[in-house]
Amino acid sequence: MTRRGLLIILSSPSGAGKSTLSKRLLAWDPSLSFSVSATTRAPRPGEVEGQDYHFMEQDSFRQAVAQDGMLEHAYVFGNYYGSPKAPVEAAIKEGRDVLFDIDWQGAQQIVNSSLGPHVLSIFILPPSIAELRRRLEGRGQDSADVIAKRMQKSWDELSHWGSYDFVLVNDDLDRTFEDLKTIVTATRLRRLQQPKLVDHMRALQNEFERLG
Repeated sequence: MTRRGLLIILSSPSGAGKSTLSKRLLAWDPSLSFSVSATTRAPRPGEVEGQDYHFMEQDSFRQAVAQDGMLEHAYVFGNYYGSPKAPVEAAIKEGRDVLFDIDWQGAQQIVNSSLGPHVLSIFILPPSIAELRRRLEGRGQDSADVIAKRMQKSWDELSHWGSYDFVLVNDDLDRTFEDLKTIVTATRLRRLQQPKLVDHMRALQNEFERLG
């Protein structure tokens, strides 16, 4: 292993471009893996275990939380959702990065976890609220009521931008993606992510002493 892996967190209000940027990032680097969440809700038609979600019984999910088996979790509309810890820990130790598409609450739980030192958190801002609404309406997937609810929720999400390592304004998707790649590439070189640096410095010191 030449480096430790990163937990790359992308957050944004709906319509800011987070999902599109996530897909581009995964296509850019095939070694990146997407964190598959666990849930206690029933599978929907076409959903595949281990690919879309890890489907769990509520008792099993609660037990995993009690045993520190979830990096983050939430209870939403009668079901639990969360990120299993074990596969992420294994990836980090093997030098593989894991991508998370989660909200600010989940992001804070991961930052405060034992893997927090290896987190890279990035928040995506829209260029304007009007553009955010236009993008939501342009999808043609949601009713006017759903769009109104998403817009109401967006301000609460936007208010947490200051807790992230990096913030990008997505006014041009291609340029934003280039900036995103630069951030990921640079953060992979952080001293903390390079466990062999200590051994290299010891070798340099020994060489220096021999020459002296």
